[in-house]
Amino acid sequence: MDVEQKRSEAYRNKPQQYPPEIKSQAVELFKSCRAEFPSKNQTAKHVANLLGVGCKETVLTWVKQVEVDSGTRVGTTTEEHAEIRRLKRENAELRRANGILKAASTFFAAELDRPQK
Repeated sequence: MDVEQKRSEAYRNKPQQYPPEIKSQAVELFKSCRAEFPSKNQTAKHVANLLGVGCKETVLTWVKQVEVDSGTRVGTTTEEHAEIRRLKRENAELRRANGILKAASTFFAAELDRPQK
């Protein structure tokens, strides 16, 4: 497999990012069409086909997240998820800084323990 084939395959396997307008339109369409279909899966498949979204699971994920954000479903809201990600990044940064400070204090402690000439 040459480099171009690998790049092409990696691009195909990368999740596609949809604009927020498409997501909100899909959720509204799902809610309005829900009574017409016997299951959520069939409704999501119909909406995905109408909007050209990859698959029904994508639409179901968006609907689920909107339900969580509105408080009608249990889960981590979008704001909570963003806060958790921010705190994890901050925690990692503080751990790196702490490691640097420990190394520096060890270095300077060793300098103090050396006999003076």
